[in-house]
Amino acid sequence: MKLTGKAALITGGGRGIGRAIALACAEAGADVAVLGRTQSEIDAVAAEVAAMGCNGVAEVCDVTDRLAVDRAISSAVEKLGRLDILVNNAGGGTERTRIGDDDPDGWVRAIEVNLHGTYFCTRAALPHLKAAGGGKIINVGSGMGHQPRKGNSSYNAAKAGVWMLTRCLAMELWDDGIEVNELIPGPVYTELTSDIFPKGGAHPKIEGEQVKLPEDVVPIAMFLATHPLGGPTGQTFSLARRPI
Repeated sequence: MKLTGKAALITGGGRGIGRAIALACAEAGADVAVLGRTQSEIDAVAAEVAAMGCNGVAEVCDVTDRLAVDRAISSAVEKLGRLDILVNNAGGGTERTRIGDDDPDGWVRAIEVNLHGTYFCTRAALPHLKAAGGGKIINVGSGMGHQPRKGNSSYNAAKAGVWMLTRCLAMELWDDGIEVNELIPGPVYTELTSDIFPKGGAHPKIEGEQVKLPEDVVPIAMFLATHPLGGPTGQTFSLARRPI
């Protein structure tokens, strides 16, 4: 129960990786707020958190809407009483074509969800993390943000921005006792990736790579969430089975 007395907020917490991390935080003793766009999903996760004996809070929020983010995080922290851990997990991108053949709205949407959303949520959470005397920010990134590929430039560019934002934040916040790291899950089977990844087993295109389940991401997330102050910051932790 390393997180007893702590409070965590997870974006995109209604399903997939976000849900798995939210439940792991509660299992470790933390009160948990889950943000997401689908009321039924985040309500269900909040109920699971409450069933573990922790305070579970659900806040409907689109992370691309700055004012909605400000309201949701303010409301969540008021209900939890504090904030110690922020997991910027909300993300995704479906524009998987070359520039010129792509949908510009889809390209921009990927930047808004992955990069702008991480920025908006971090900015709104900072006063609360500082008021708690420090804390952890975990940004869910991607190996695609560390290397160029053709046909998915919006997601690559967005996650590259998250990687650089992580490093800049770490430098800005270490005097405040706030440690900021990037978590790269590698390929994970979720509702968003079910059309491109098989459920478990070998990756269809990358030799040696495995398609993981959301629960497989939990150990690294909990290492970062529970590490004593003075641990890593500005670093990337990856579950990928290849160089990034």
